[in-house]
Amino acid sequence: MDSYGKEVIIDLVDCKSDTFNRKSIKGYCIELCKLIDMERCDLHFWDYKWYPKEYEEAPDHLKGTSAVQFIKTSNITIHTLDVLKSVFLNVFSCKDFDLNTVVEFSEGWFGGKCLDFHLVSRGKK
Repeated sequence: MDSYGKEVIIDLVDCKSDTFNRKSIKGYCIELCKLIDMERCDLHFWDYKWYPKEYEEAPDHLKGTSAVQFIKTSNITIHTLDVLKSVFLNVFSCKDFDLNTVVEFSEGWFGGKCLDFHLVSRGKK
């Protein structure tokens, strides 16, 4: 076995922050999983908006919505930052997927552009 799988780490900038909500992020996960042929499992969110006291006290550069979409072969992790209009994505799977498809779809969904990405081979001998 050459590797256990791969992970792509993507930084998107100049995004439309009106997409940084649970409904939009859930839609993103559903459509991305269809596009790259991944089987969705549990989806979990974290955002300060549901914890008013913590939200008020959080520094502006930390305010956003985060999600972990578990997939049968690993996970997709999303962190949005409202004030920076940025999205930070990780897609990790032992099942192969097309990097360009993930980047292009993510740019379109969030209305931003890919500032940087890294492809990591996991567990490579």
